[in-house]
Amino acid sequence: MGIYGLAAPAALVRPFGIQVSGPNARSEVRAVYGGFGLAVAGMLVVALLDDGIRRGAVIAVAVALAGMAAGRLIGRVFDRPAAFYPIWFYFWVELVLAAILWFSIS
Repeated sequence: MGIYGLAAPAALVRPFGIQVSGPNARSEVRAVYGGFGLAVAGMLVVALLDDGIRRGAVIAVAVALAGMAAGRLIGRVFDRPAAFYPIWFYFWVELVLAAILWFSIS
């Protein structure tokens, strides 16, 4: 997702009904979906190799993913997603990955 966010920011957010118009919008999508996503993935790779940061890195990523899932639940209070994809699909992806990470350090 990070690479896709860097390469094709408008295409990445299109399923959410977000229109990316202009260089500032593309830069924002590249930063949040692209750069941040790749940084998190990189941190998990480093955590695999470094016992000293493993627990903290995994907890941080698990909490971030759980926070994203919680944000989708809160959004449900204010808005009604029209279909399972993309909102509920990503809710479950985030929730399952957060659980896998959390229980991997338990």
